[in-house]
Amino acid sequence: LWVAVGLVAVYIPTVALRRPLYTRQWGTLAGAMIFIILLFVVLKATPLTTSVSSAGRALTGQDRALAGAIDLNWIGFSYVAFRLIHTLRDRQTGQLPALSLREYMTYIVFFPAFIAGPIDRAERFQQDMTALPQVKRFDGERFLRAFERICIGLFKKFVIADLLAVGLSLSPSNAPLLDSTFWAWVLLYGYALRLFFDFAGYTDIAIGIGILFGVQLPENFKAPYLKRDITTFWQSWHITLSNWARFYVFSPLSRNLLRRKPRPNPVLIVLATQTATMVTIGLWHGITWNFLIWGLWHGVALFVHKQYTDRTRKWYRTLKDKPWQSRAVEGVGWFITFHYVVLGWVWFALPTPSDSVQVIGRLFGLSL
Repeated sequence: LWVAVGLVAVYIPTVALRRPLYTRQWGTLAGAMIFIILLFVVLKATPLTTSVSSAGRALTGQDRALAGAIDLNWIGFSYVAFRLIHTLRDRQTGQLPALSLREYMTYIVFFPAFIAGPIDRAERFQQDMTALPQVKRFDGERFLRAFERICIGLFKKFVIADLLAVGLSLSPSNAPLLDSTFWAWVLLYGYALRLFFDFAGYTDIAIGIGILFGVQLPENFKAPYLKRDITTFWQSWHITLSNWARFYVFSPLSRNLLRRKPRPNPVLIVLATQTATMVTIGLWHGITWNFLIWGLWHGVALFVHKQYTDRTRKWYRTLKDKPWQSRAVEGVGWFITFHYVVLGWVWFALPTPSDSVQVIGRLFGLSL
């Protein structure tokens, strides 16, 4: 019965949306995006998810005390939601290319990128789909390239990342046990490396499987921990997520604020847009105080770096003729950027602000 109800619940709005999707009716498309965002909020906010689960159990005669967020754990929804919003918004603005139903559904649920990305763009994905008839089915060179990428990803994910996960990285279980500054930094560095090799490894596997099927998914990581400033870090860490946020949060919000009469202070516009963008990325991982703080942490850093570069651009030009000084500045920039990012992972790794504050205090030899 509940499967039938679910199918009807999906079928009715699908039929209702069919004509508006073809005619680009602004209001209907906006409503569809709002619905996806609301669903996203429900699934990402544990109290809301638990409440919905409790109501569902009550309707089916189950024990409501057993309700939990895991009952509605929709694997891959974060990435599906962002792909749907991308296509709906581009359809709304007339930028979405003509896609067949087959191309569109394959793009939305393409299985290598379904769970953890990368978040491809529809127009780029369509180019690969269109070129598939010309792809040689049994191509040894393509298979070798794909298996090489998959093997690299497997090594990153299941050897390095999982090894670090076994007691060599910061976690909610070992954070309360920290009693030395040295081991606090060791576990934090381990967590930073674990995150990178976990995400980058999965991306390598997804890209490799995509190559097997003739689809070249976009790169997602380009040596982010080697970058010398926070802006280039975010241009090389989870690149497709950063690009999505830039297209659909930063740019629209910037345009909206710039068109206001009277126009707000340009510095405030930069602060508002960069902070809103990073908070969106933070809450995308989960609607918690820690992810909110993590988003603010990076939003403020991007704002400060923007103000710094605007005021030191002329000075940096003078370093072209001073190689040693230039290298020293780059080294200091890398050191500050790396440790700022690593400290930010404390908010990302732990469940509550109080836990994070205690660990940050331990990192600097303080008892908070």
